[in-house]
Amino acid sequence: MQVGVFMPINNNGWLISRNAPQYKPSFALNKRIALAAERHGLDFLLSMIKLRGFGGETEFWEYGLESFTLMAGLAAVTERIGIYATCPTLLVPPAFAARMGNTIDSISGGRFGLNLITGWQPPEYTQMGMWPGDEHFRDRYRMLDEYARVLRELWDTGVSDFEGRYYRMDDCRVRPQPQGDMKIICAGSSDEGLAFSARWADYAFCLGKGVNTPTAFASNNERLAAATARTGRTVAVFVLVMVIADETDEAAMARWKHYNDGVDLDAVAWLGAQGAKDTVNKDTNVRQLAAPEGAVNINMGTLVGSYAAVARMLDEMAAVPGTGGVLLTFDDFEEGVEAFGTRIQPLMASRAGVAGSSG
Repeated sequence: MQVGVFMPINNNGWLISRNAPQYKPSFALNKRIALAAERHGLDFLLSMIKLRGFGGETEFWEYGLESFTLMAGLAAVTERIGIYATCPTLLVPPAFAARMGNTIDSISGGRFGLNLITGWQPPEYTQMGMWPGDEHFRDRYRMLDEYARVLRELWDTGVSDFEGRYYRMDDCRVRPQPQGDMKIICAGSSDEGLAFSARWADYAFCLGKGVNTPTAFASNNERLAAATARTGRTVAVFVLVMVIADETDEAAMARWKHYNDGVDLDAVAWLGAQGAKDTVNKDTNVRQLAAPEGAVNINMGTLVGSYAAVARMLDEMAAVPGTGGVLLTFDDFEEGVEAFGTRIQPLMASRAGVAGSSG
């Protein structure tokens, strides 16, 4: 099973709590985390892109770096680990995304791939006059389908003459072509999102569910398998999960309770209001993200326990058919990556023999 780190490109990571570690993002912080992940033999780094935060007393995600340039910097200071940026497709034309991808491919020596997002929070885009209107909730995967087609043409051949509803290429040329196998990631969990992944993606990201219910995401794997059966492609699922680990189950659970006790209710309310704006799609991962009952960590699946307990639960996740890996977040990223590499990974059967697993 592959293991990646969901880099803290925005302030305070993924905990909407005044009791969680409070910090601003920086290249220096992300560089330390990237080098630690590489030292411990982890497989990839991925950064999201967020253009507007949720506010509240913690100013959650109000401070953020840009994904392509952050990952270009990390590509230059690492040697082996995979590098993935996230592209806000409403803002970046596909030919320009292809060229930026080719550049980071060159910097990294063929280690780059791209996560494509359609955009779901209108204020991220209305603040710049770039929101196409609420019809985007209906049309977004038609648009993304054309986007991915142009990317693949340019990466595979260096030329595109694609003509569609949203994009028209006129002898568009993007060279040199990448040296690496440019992977595409999509995190859509709606039926349309999974159908897109089955056509174009190499990896489909999904949210884990619940606290210490490591296999609760399995239905997503089954739905993707049904979609790929129609396209004849192989697409692996990568599960987004938070790890809160300590010496004992009791100590880890006390930390988790402390974070919940400090939830930033105003920021959570903003998240819920934004999630409700899409009245077209009822089966998206945004519904899970914005649910108020567990929003202290944006409702991602959470593994809370001793190092041994977390290792056991990660192995359970690896055993679910179709699972290619996990994308990890932590309450404290520097401490968390180090603990994963030295205390959790050596106990995982699914990571047996990984270089660097002993620290």
